[in-house]
Parts: sequence; structure tokens; C-alpha cells
Amino acid sequence: MALEPRLAAYIATRMPHASDIVVEDLSRISGGASRETYRFRLTWAQDGARQDRKLILRRDPPASLIDTERRIEFEAYRAFRGSAVPVPEMLWLEEESEALDHPFFIAEEIAGFQASPQMLFGPPYVAILPKLGERKWTILAEIAKADPAAIGLADVMPGVAADACWDRELSYWEGVLDDDESQPLPIIRAAIRWLRANPPPPAQKVGVVHGDYRTGNFLYDDAGAIHGILDWEMAHLGDPLEDLGWSLNPVWSFGTGIAGGLLPRAEAIAIWERASGLKADPAALHWWELFNCVKGQAIWVSSARAWLDGGNREPIMVYPPWALQNAQDRAALKVMGRL
Repeated sequence: MALEPRLAAYIATRMPHASDIVVEDLSRISGGASRETYRFRLTWAQDGARQDRKLILRRDPPASLIDTERRIEFEAYRAFRGSAVPVPEMLWLEEESEALDHPFFIAEEIAGFQASPQMLFGPPYVAILPKLGERKWTILAEIAKADPAAIGLADVMPGVAADACWDRELSYWEGVLDDDESQPLPIIRAAIRWLRANPPPPAQKVGVVHGDYRTGNFLYDDAGAIHGILDWEMAHLGDPLEDLGWSLNPVWSFGTGIAGGLLPRAEAIAIWERASGLKADPAALHWWELFNCVKGQAIWVSSARAWLDGGNREPIMVYPPWALQNAQDRAALKVMGRL
């Protein structure tokens, strides 16, 4: 059966006071290697009137670029709703597979804005890059400032001690490389050896880490405003410097040589420090920047493995490894001062 009537039947169970529920204009959004993402228009009858709303479906694929927990993603969005961190409204989470073959959740669509990094470097957006950078790292600081317990995420995300954040993350992503690499990775293995020999200081605080905070994962307009922070599937508790380091990864400069393609690195760090009240100790941040090169390479390697094994033959699974593995090696060398 087509996806539209099945989706409408599921939504009917969540909207008992509505009738004549119809799913229209369902279309797949490109990208989304860890979730299949669709936009659609929902129409229904209620209180004597016809109503409609633009929504998003995020469904688990047969095999994913990364293994993630959909409840954590759903709850992370929900925790920041109504805060200084703009996020879409979450509607329904379904953790069983009967309705649509795989677990999924449904959220509002924040429509009318851009996410593409490539569009930033031409008119009219190129003129607002500094303003957009200010907003980007200010919002990241708001995430860093959040109290996980106060927003309900301490009960959802596994806890970690301040002095164990680095080892938990490095061990996890090193394990991904051990399981999935199809060829030797001497540069990244050298980075791992250095990271283990030179651990960072304990986290200033254990906070919410978005996990994939970068240009390309937020919705922006031509005035330099950000309307939605997306892709929370790797969210966890940890050292906020992890997010800052990921946002500075050279692969997200898109060839511009500046952080996120938006601002000089020092300016981005200064904005984050002012807005968060935290300090980006240079040695600690260096550790997390190099760690994020390891993490990035592990993601591309895992994606390639899912494609090679035939679990998911979507083009998005093989394009990032082809495009980014060499770039990530070069980024690691740059962070290590070897390039």
C-alpha cells in the first residue's frame, strides 16, 4: 500500500476529534542519511471547518549512516521548544514498526526558509554572512547554557561524568571505525593515538551536545535570522566544547577557509564564549577539534559500510564518503599542524 493512506490512517489514531483526514503532496526531501525525511500537507475536518497543516515525517531507513535513538532526537527537539533555540514543534513519536514499516516521528514543517550551504555564497545571502554567523554561534551558546535536568533531558539521555566525556565519545567513534573501515586510515589512527595520549581537562559542565551543529543543519533567511535548528539525531550529554569543535571542523568551511563558511574562527569562538559564559580553553578546544575529525571520518566510513553491505543503496549513503573522506583526512592534518 502507498505511504499516504497508511500515514493518514496512523494520524487518525492520534486525532480522534478529526475526520476525513487526508495526506497530500508527500515528497521525499533529499539528504537525511540517518532518517528518511518527507514533507506533506495534512488536511482534515474538525468543528465544522476544513483545516490543513504542513508537516514533516522522519522515518528510520533500512540501514542508517549512523545508529541513533529516535526518542532522544524527538525529546531534544521538544525540550528546546519555546526557548532561545528555535526548533520545530514535535507532534507524535512512534517507536514500533507496524504503521509505516519502521519507527518514525511527525513534526511541523518550518516552511519558507533555506538550509543549503551552497546558497549562502551568492546573492542575496552572501551579504548577511556575518550576521548569520553571529546568530549561529549565539544559538549554539544557548544550547551549551541549558540545564539538562531543567529541560527534562537528564532523564532521557545517558549521563556522563565531567572527566569521562572525552573517553566515552572517542571510544564510541573508534569502535565505529574498528567495525566499519574497509581500508587502512593511517592519519585518523594517528589522531586517535594522540588524543588518547593527551586527554583534555574535565568538562566545565556536562551539558546538552547537539552532535551535528554545522552550517547546513539550520534554516535561515535573507536577513540573517535563523528559524530552526535541525538534525538532533546525535544529541547527547557531554562537553559543550564538542559542539563548538564540530562547528569549526574545516570540512564545514566549504572551501572558504573560515568557520562554517561564515566567520573567522576567532570571531566564532568569541561569540560563543560571550553568549555561553563558558571558556574555550585553546588546548581543550584543540583536542575536541581533532576528535571531531575522527568522528567525521567514522561517520563517512560507517555510511560507506552500509552501502557496501547492501543494507542501504541510497546515493546519500555513498556520496559523503566519496566526497569527504579525503577532505576529512586533510582536515585532521590541518588541525594537527601537519598541513
